Amino acid sequence: MRLVLFDEDFKLGVLKESNVVDVSRVTEGMTYFSKQEMMNFLIRDFDKFRPQIEDIASNEAGVPIGSLRLRAPLPEPARLVCMAGNYMESGTKAGSGPIGAFNKSSSSVIGDGDTVILPDAEATVFEHEAELAIIIGKVSSKVKAKDAYSHIFGYMNFIDVSCRGIGRPGADNFFIGKSWHTFGPMGPVLMTADEVPNPQDLAIKLSVQGELRQDYSTSDMDHKIPEVIEWITSITTLEPGDVIACGTNHRGLGPLQDADVVDMEISDFGKLTVTVRDDLKRSWVRETHAQKEAREASGR
Repeated sequence: MRLVLFDEDFKLGVLKESNVVDVSRVTEGMTYFSKQEMMNFLIRDFDKFRPQIEDIASNEAGVPIGSLRLRAPLPEPARLVCMAGNYMESGTKAGSGPIGAFNKSSSSVIGDGDTVILPDAEATVFEHEAELAIIIGKVSSKVKAKDAYSHIFGYMNFIDVSCRGIGRPGADNFFIGKSWHTFGPMGPVLMTADEVPNPQDLAIKLSVQGELRQDYSTSDMDHKIPEVIEWITSITTLEPGDVIACGTNHRGLGPLQDADVVDMEISDFGKLTVTVRDDLKRSWVRETHAQKEAREASGR
């Protein structure tokens, strides 16, 4: 099932081919204080809600997806844990690295069609990181790797926007580098786990201004999904609606600047599109990490 939130009041919908069916009436009996809490409850008790949702979706045509404003499927997850350095970089890394992660502020989350705003900060560059995001489906503490997939509710597109070269020298600067407002685009669709037969073999693509930059597979992941969940839940308890971003292959990373249009896709998850705004109109050399390496190696 492909779940979405749409319009100004973040209604619950199901994407059926190219139409969205409004299934928000299944949540009418809930008591919640935010749309994130509504989604947490829906995810936690999805076995109860699923037959109702499927019945509505099978009997209604819906409206064209292009006629709606899609929102982030999880507007403010309590935990947004991002893996760091978790890819083998297309075989260019000498060997597996240590597992690591950081917390990204959930207030950074935006959705499809929204705008990434580059802050007035002394950054050396702002970059995109296209990632597979995992949505946790139940309370998860000290989960064993062999049981990890039973704790996953679904998957999403996620872009970890990053501010480089900022913070105190020698310090862990993940927070100031990652948690700016609008630095967490996600969506447009939340794919339930049954829609994704093999999350370790998914094609991830990201383009800027129509130019393909990131093009890699989740098969290149260093620490695989079961190990990631086991490690994170050995440290902290995750709950329904929490998000894990699995990291990125850095070779295709490149700069973001004013007026850029960024498109990201994973398999058949749908296209996540955001624009970039920089009131300072800064610019950088338009090359990826891999292109820069090749240029420097050639002495140009």
